[in-house]
Amino acid sequence: MTRREIFGSYFVCGEIKKLLPNPVFYATILVLNFGNHIKKGIDDMTAFTSADILLPKLGAEDMTKWAVVACDQYTSEPQYWEKTAQIAGDSPSALKLILPEVYLEAENAPQRIADINSTMEKYLADGLFNEYKDSLILTVRTQADGKVRTGLVGAIDLEQYDYNKGSTSQVRATEATVASRIPPRVKIRRDAALELPHIMILIDDVKKTVIEPLEARLDTLTKVYDFELMQNGGHLAGYLVSGEDAKAVFAALDALADKADFNDRYGLTGEDVLLYAMGDGNHSLATAKACYEEKKAAGSPDAQLARYALAEVVNLHSPALEFEAIHRVIVDVDTADLMTDMTAALGLEKGTGGQCFTVVLNGTEESYTITKPSANLTVGSLQSFLDGYLSAHKGAIDYIHGDDVVRSLCAADNSIGFLLPSMTKAELFPTVIKDGALPRKTFSMGHAHDKRFYCEARKIR
Repeated sequence: MTRREIFGSYFVCGEIKKLLPNPVFYATILVLNFGNHIKKGIDDMTAFTSADILLPKLGAEDMTKWAVVACDQYTSEPQYWEKTAQIAGDSPSALKLILPEVYLEAENAPQRIADINSTMEKYLADGLFNEYKDSLILTVRTQADGKVRTGLVGAIDLEQYDYNKGSTSQVRATEATVASRIPPRVKIRRDAALELPHIMILIDDVKKTVIEPLEARLDTLTKVYDFELMQNGGHLAGYLVSGEDAKAVFAALDALADKADFNDRYGLTGEDVLLYAMGDGNHSLATAKACYEEKKAAGSPDAQLARYALAEVVNLHSPALEFEAIHRVIVDVDTADLMTDMTAALGLEKGTGGQCFTVVLNGTEESYTITKPSANLTVGSLQSFLDGYLSAHKGAIDYIHGDDVVRSLCAADNSIGFLLPSMTKAELFPTVIKDGALPRKTFSMGHAHDKRFYCEARKIR
């Protein structure tokens, strides 16, 4: 039995148990149909497992046209997506299977979604894909800056994912999930025959036990693609991971998921394990979760397929992963009143130390320390105050990359900026464990052209 089959079988047994209150009858069904080993192993398994992965039967040049960057990038730059369409041309392309979010609110969005669904069916009917059963794909991404990021593509069990603040699930959101962003994305996924992932999930594997052993012996693995990415995306190579290689990956993940070790690692007592922290694509995973719950409630025959979502798992300690701060600018606000209220609420004192940030106002910059923090990170304490203040006062907030952009925007009257420190990698897991999901726009992982490109696919219907 594969890990995926054990997950599914135990889930089915759980559903049967609800219908059969007699524990002896339930136990008999469990033993006869699925074996005693199912319950013994399920609690030790992690949410990441193998999948039946589809890859297009294309050469390197056509793969460049196939793979496109995550749909939530370049949302204010339609020219990027127009150029992508020119590059893809009439060739098979993932662009024809996704809806770039720059077009999400367009009048023709419903027609675009219908075209996506029909193109998926056509690609399947035309035999475009090779299917790699019960497998993982080791991805080696060389970014435009030359840094190499290695990850593993497989399936995340949505039964073990909860994006709500305060969640204790094994897979958790790292930033606040905006519920209103989910329904428009459900419309895209609901009737889709395929999924393509731009989801990136982080593991805190400081000893490098999961991915790096595979990376060290690439010459023993079968290469399944190797090509240049379009539009300054760098290079992407993929290697098949199955059999004993996959078992070694899961054994390492199971070790990371040991509850006693987890609590010792973070100086905790009795806390549930956070093994998988969302890096990119949380709203896409939340959309997959919503579609799964919808199908499960309806008793759909597709529910078991919908239970999983393709994702790439990456070690937080990859040297290619860099966290960048996202700053705040408030416009059309009474800056003096805001500063007075903020000083009182956060106990601001001039200078640096502890939780600190820089205020950009009237052409000057001044550093302040928060003496009355309300969260584990500076951005959490500041955002909590700003949310409360803006709900009661005039003003609008924007989230900005780059110090110089903040300074430029704050040259306008009634504008104030806040330059925030970058969160370190070491702070991510402890903060999510302690505070739950972080405020929205807490950090960014790399530039847009370094984000995940769609390459692999999986049947979900």
